[in-house]
Amino acid sequence: MSAIQGKHLTVLLFLFCFTLGAIAQENAIQFMGRANAKVAKAASIKSRWDGPVDGPKLQKSKKLVYIASDMSDSGVYGIFNGIKEATAGAGWEILFIDCRGRCNQGAAIVSQALEMKPDGIVLAGVDATSQAKGLAAAALAKVPVVGWHASVKSGPVNGLFTNVTSNPRDAAQIAALYGVVESTSRAGIVVLTDSSNPYSTAKSNAIVEVIKQCESCRLLSVEDVPVAEVYKKMPQVIESLAKRHGSKWTHVIGINDIYFDLMEKPEIASLIAQNKIRALSAGDGSATAYKRIRNNSLQIGTVPEPLSLHGWQLVDEMNRAFSGVPDSGYVTQVHLVTNQNIAYDGGPKNSFDPSNDFRSRYEKIWVK
Repeated sequence: MSAIQGKHLTVLLFLFCFTLGAIAQENAIQFMGRANAKVAKAASIKSRWDGPVDGPKLQKSKKLVYIASDMSDSGVYGIFNGIKEATAGAGWEILFIDCRGRCNQGAAIVSQALEMKPDGIVLAGVDATSQAKGLAAAALAKVPVVGWHASVKSGPVNGLFTNVTSNPRDAAQIAALYGVVESTSRAGIVVLTDSSNPYSTAKSNAIVEVIKQCESCRLLSVEDVPVAEVYKKMPQVIESLAKRHGSKWTHVIGINDIYFDLMEKPEIASLIAQNKIRALSAGDGSATAYKRIRNNSLQIGTVPEPLSLHGWQLVDEMNRAFSGVPDSGYVTQVHLVTNQNIAYDGGPKNSFDPSNDFRSRYEKIWVK
């Protein structure tokens, strides 16, 4: 190779490397631009009604059995209260079965509900695929089953008339993106998940995907802590994380707010006091989460479900099943709660209650 050819090759290699660096930098800038835009949209006030505008008249005097994955979970309990609120004037009887975190362990819980002679069944936080035999029995008995977080997908799926849920991937991505934005792309992140629930797994997988797109962020670990066992396992988990990651650990993102209830306990808080951990949740927006966010205490954000709205939607979907019409197809959009917008959309009451007038909207459909 001649000296001139060598010089030209050196220049070309320099230009190639410079171009790669520019592209990488541009991609990082574009990523942060998209992150900021998505976070801003999710944090905006939810005042516009984008749900159904027509449907059947609400039927009277129905009996529902509400199968709860765990009534100690604020989301599952909030949905139950939303259903009761929506049916208060219609004479519906709402019974419940509390699985206490064990619905997905092979028990024929839907068959147990059928023995109570209901007009309809709600699966709340229970994986529909684990209840295939029971759902087949319900179909044979012509008892409609509507799910809440019973599948990763919304709409008719896995033997359900319909499944009511926000998109779990969208919720998880917003939580992760806010962590990236808030840390200016310098977060050292631990993810807390519950692999016993496909819905939770979908969330944590989406969180990990976002973190990996942030070139200067670090995914320290993904910890599998079942929600049903959180009170027993969290102290040991936090102690282990603090020892393993030290000062590298700056942020924790959970698939549920309940993890952070435990992290506030003095004996656990002392383990991470030096880290000044910033916590984010991809659901469900508990009252304690709202209090932490408002007080700038550990938690800086949550992506809550509109529990009351979903309770009303479940009643509307069940009524559509009773009336022999298709489901509404309504999917609520994700919402991010931070200290900057907590004064809106139900924040003063420590819950996500959209200001889109959903109660009167459903009542207009039902009263004909």
